[in-house]
Amino acid sequence: MSVQAELTAIIIDCAAPKALARFYQDVTGWQITHSDDDSAYLGEGPFQLAFQRVDGYRGPGWPDAAKHAHLDFKVADIAQAVERLLAAGATKPEFQPGGEDWTVLADPEGHLFCLAASD
Repeated sequence: MSVQAELTAIIIDCAAPKALARFYQDVTGWQITHSDDDSAYLGEGPFQLAFQRVDGYRGPGWPDAAKHAHLDFKVADIAQAVERLLAAGATKPEFQPGGEDWTVLADPEGHLFCLAASD
């Protein structure tokens, strides 16, 4: 039996919601629809990406045997997107398991995300 729940947001724990929302606004082009000291939301559609402040937050390690969620994004030009996002505060971990298929980056607080070429 399924409940048929509608997913409305993915909420990411962080230290600085406003700053992280601005970073992901640069990644996605989505507008910030709410922002205060404790949370920030991106997107006006049926789905939002959100960030909530957690006291003492520490980002995940990479590579790390513990399971962590990450976001995947498709871009027209991986190299160009990597360059722009590094300039916006992302970092590129040395460990890159995707070869030419995708690039792993970390946002300014250490959350991992991948960039893959759009079809």
